[in-house]
Amino acid sequence: MTTTREAIREPERTTPVFGEFDVVVLGGGPAGIAAAVAAAQNAARVLLIERYGFLGGMGTAAGVTNFCGLHANVFGEIQQVVHGVADQLLERMRALDGLNEPHLILGKIWAQAYDMSALKCAADQLLLASRAQILFHALAVGVTRRDDGALESLLVETKSGRLAVRASVFIDCSGDGDLMHRAGLPMEKGDDEGHLLYPTLMFRVGNVDAKRAGEAWHSIPALMDEAEARGEFRFPRRGAIVRPQRHAYEWRVNVTQLKNQDGSATDGTIAESLSAGELEGRRQIVDYLRFLRARVPGFEAAYALDIAPQLGIRETRRLIGEAVLSGEDVLACADFEDAIGVNGWPLEKHVAGDVKWFWPDIPGSRGFNQLPYGMLVPRQAHSNGIDNVLAAGRCASMTHDGHAAARVSGACFVMGQAAGTAAALALKNSCSPRSLAVDQLQRVLIDQGAYLGR
Repeated sequence: MTTTREAIREPERTTPVFGEFDVVVLGGGPAGIAAAVAAAQNAARVLLIERYGFLGGMGTAAGVTNFCGLHANVFGEIQQVVHGVADQLLERMRALDGLNEPHLILGKIWAQAYDMSALKCAADQLLLASRAQILFHALAVGVTRRDDGALESLLVETKSGRLAVRASVFIDCSGDGDLMHRAGLPMEKGDDEGHLLYPTLMFRVGNVDAKRAGEAWHSIPALMDEAEARGEFRFPRRGAIVRPQRHAYEWRVNVTQLKNQDGSATDGTIAESLSAGELEGRRQIVDYLRFLRARVPGFEAAYALDIAPQLGIRETRRLIGEAVLSGEDVLACADFEDAIGVNGWPLEKHVAGDVKWFWPDIPGSRGFNQLPYGMLVPRQAHSNGIDNVLAAGRCASMTHDGHAAARVSGACFVMGQAAGTAAALALKNSCSPRSLAVDQLQRVLIDQGAYLGR
């Protein structure tokens, strides 16, 4: 990677103000959708800013097409534990005939596949019904601050040029913590040695003979081992996930793993690393499709139906917050007094060449941990006067191991709804989100359908 560069000085500019809002949400993934809808449904004037021309985050832009973390294994019985705004979105997707019934993962927990187009359209419907505004094709590039240190505006680049968006409260749901990073809030990346979870470039295959393929997800790992042992193919990682979509002739494939030349994980915040990862991901897809057609019954005539518009980034920057969710919290099914919802997903660690899973006691435990409000709030000692920002989604405050669980869509819906609700309530109470009475937030969340794990 290039580490040193020349620099140029840009001329001073005057940036037009796009608008003034109560709440601005950056990022339209599960956290951003839930945050914008929750804030709007609690009477705030909301703008959701998204870099693409559609919502869904990694679920659409990275082709994940699979909700993880909506459910938990509660003493041996799998139950949906994420509700509220998530239910509103699922209902609209179901009405579009774009939602599968949940399927079993590793014999322990459910995930739920969906049609990517249904998520895009249902998210549009939900945001518009809430009366939140949306600004697509806008990339966050900077911030301005008021005299008291709080954020005044978010600067975005658009096809109309650079624009400023003012708000009373900002919610960073960008995944990479772009808003907080540009505001100068301290962030973390990776584990104690800087190791990140490895990303994946997702793709879907079409024209699968579902009858002949059967439950191929059970046999594919052994077929991969055999092909590799014979020297016919080499694979970037174990732990392949190849599953049918809403229509049985379409299958989603989660098998690529992207790394830098030194073996470290592709970094979604470094332009050269990200660019090289996209190229390598498509190379791996071509190789893996050859394997599917050559060695897996039912896939002989399969083709690459689509490749995701971008890499599926699992981990980059994380906030240092008032509370930090740890891997121990996940495995011990921890409780928090300031709970705003729950996470039922285990630690899913994408390490070099493999995917390793770590579970709470199943079926001997309730299978979920509560998520604390403090993980959405920047640590006051580090905030430098910035008191009107919240984080939600995979850039919230977690350790590397805690993040391996709570980065998935279920927990992101929970954090987003809590952040959006908190922002609206803080404005109603003329206080900062940090100073908001948590019991008031909890009452409103429960009244609006969220499950807090109690």
